[in-house]
Amino acid sequence: MGTITAADGTTIAYDDHPGGPDTPVILVHGITETAATWEPLIEPLSRKRRVIVMDLRGHGRSGTAENYDLAEMSGDVVALASNLNIIRPHLVGHSLGGAVVSAVGARLPVSSIINIDQSLQLDGFKEQLHEFEEQLRDPAAFPLVIQGLFEMMAGEKIDPDEMARINAQRNPDQNVVLGVWDLLLSSSVEEITAVVATALAGYRGKHVDYLSLFGIDPGPGYAEWIASYIPGAITEVWPDHGHYPHLVEPDRFLARVEKFWA
Repeated sequence: MGTITAADGTTIAYDDHPGGPDTPVILVHGITETAATWEPLIEPLSRKRRVIVMDLRGHGRSGTAENYDLAEMSGDVVALASNLNIIRPHLVGHSLGGAVVSAVGARLPVSSIINIDQSLQLDGFKEQLHEFEEQLRDPAAFPLVIQGLFEMMAGEKIDPDEMARINAQRNPDQNVVLGVWDLLLSSSVEEITAVVATALAGYRGKHVDYLSLFGIDPGPGYAEWIASYIPGAITEVWPDHGHYPHLVEPDRFLARVEKFWA
């Protein structure tokens, strides 16, 4: 395990897995989870390349912070790549991590980005969260709401033992979750749309290999919407695979990743 210090002083923990000579990859987990979520994929990926897994601020072994917005979290990934002298990495992010790596790609030269099951049309997610906002802000209700949300999103295809493994390292911190979701809970749809547009503005005028891989269909028109911000972006849906398509069929995911990178 190693650590770096982010621009605001937050400690960011990571694990560095040496591998083959191919382009390194940085893996970024989802909200309430940790680097350990990627465990089944690390060894296969490291046969060809260096694999770095990190704990986002407020998660796992990383420190807590005052700010959990997309700019700060994407800055942590940029700082990690810089500290480890990684030039043009592949980035793979799941859930919150998908939003983070998408923001990184707008500000850092990268070889590719894979966003797993995270729609960037965040105004739609605001509507879903609004239904649970009161419970999310209630310390007594918060753990049950988080548990229910992830049970609902997981779907029926994921192996129960694999889901138990993910949940065993899940550590929902109310302050962190509310900090990450503050934009969605406290801002208008127009403000959220503006933040997303600003975060993705760096893609304008350049080509980045970008794959959105969903286990939960993001809805009609998403492929066209994301391609309007990230030219050439590919959107792919694995029907009924739930929120963890990469862990429902890890071998299929690894094959898809290698084909995309090739």
